[in-house]
Amino acid sequence: MAYGPGDMDVRKVQLTGGSTYTLSLPKPWIDQMSLKPRDGVRVDWRPSGALRLTPIDMLDHQEKRVSIDAGKLPKNSLHDHLMGAYLSGVDTIRIMFPPGQERVYRSQVRRFLRNTRGFETMNESDTSTELICLINSTEMPLTASINRMYLQLTSLVKDIVSVLEGDDIELLSDADEREAEVDALLYLVARQVCIALDSHLVSTALKIGRNQAVEFSNLARALERMMDHALQMADLVKSADEVSMDANKAPMIHLFVWQKSIKQLMINIRTRDSYELEEARLSLKDSQNEITLFEEQFVQERKLTKADLFKFRMSESIRRLCAYARDFGEVLLNIKLYDEMIVDRSDD
Repeated sequence: MAYGPGDMDVRKVQLTGGSTYTLSLPKPWIDQMSLKPRDGVRVDWRPSGALRLTPIDMLDHQEKRVSIDAGKLPKNSLHDHLMGAYLSGVDTIRIMFPPGQERVYRSQVRRFLRNTRGFETMNESDTSTELICLINSTEMPLTASINRMYLQLTSLVKDIVSVLEGDDIELLSDADEREAEVDALLYLVARQVCIALDSHLVSTALKIGRNQAVEFSNLARALERMMDHALQMADLVKSADEVSMDANKAPMIHLFVWQKSIKQLMINIRTRDSYELEEARLSLKDSQNEITLFEEQFVQERKLTKADLFKFRMSESIRRLCAYARDFGEVLLNIKLYDEMIVDRSDD
C-alpha cells in the first residue's frame, strides 16, 4: 500500500455492473487530501498514457509559507534569502528581527520589494514583518513577461541609436530603471516556472508544458543578458565626449541587423516558422562573424585612442547582442520541435 508521497502501489482494475471499471484509492491519500464521499477528483489523461488524479479544489487550499530569522543569517544576506524564497514560489514570508536591529534589516526588505513583482507588506511590528504575494501565478502568462522584457530592451536600443544620430542624451536618463525592470521580470518568470514545475495545476492554467516552461525561462535569460549589454552601450554613450558613429559602417550596421532579427524571432514565439527562424539566426551569425573580423582588424591597424576604445566597446556589446539573440532563436527551435514530437507506443 502507498502510505505517503514517493510510495508506489499496484492496484487491480475492478469491473462493476458489467460496464464500469473502478479503481480504489489509497486511504492515506484520501485522508491527506481531506476528501469525502462525492467530492470531485480531476482526472487528467497525459500524453504519456498516464492518468493523474487531483482534488478539484487542491490549488485553492494551498499556501506556501516560510519564516526567516534575520538574526541567524550571515551579515547582509537577508536580501539573498528573500530572493531565494521568492524564486522558490512561496506565498507568504515572515521575517523576524533581532531586538534593536530592525532598521538595518528593513532596508534589505525594501530592496527586495523593489527588485520583485507582486509582494507587499501586510503586517509589520518592531520585531517582525510579514510579506504576502498578491499576484496569482496562473493569471500572468509567461509570454506577457517575455514580451514586456523585449519591449524594454528594444526601446533602449532604439534610444541609443537615436542619441548616436544626434538626439538628446536625456533619452537615456532612465536606462538603469529599464534594466531593473527587465531584471524584475526575469525573476518573475523564474518564479512562475518554478511553481509550474512544482504544480501541474499551474502549468495547465498557464497552458504550457513543463518542458516549455523551462525553455521560456531560457528565453527570459537570453533577453536579460541582451539588456545587460544594451545598458553597457547606454553607459558608454552617456560617458563619451563625442558619440557620433557612422550607421552605414561596422559595427553600427550590424545593430540594425540585430533589431530586425530579434523582432522576427519574437514573432516566431507564436508563428514558429522554421524558415524565418533560420533566416534570423543566419543573419545574426554573419553579423557576429563580421564584427569579430572588424575588431581584429581594428586592433591591429592602430594604437587605440579614446574614441577608438569607445567604438571597440560598442562593437563588443553589439557582437554579444547578436550571440544572445542566436541563443534565443535556438530555444525557439527547441520549443517548436518538442511540440511537433510524436510519441508512439510499442506493441512489444
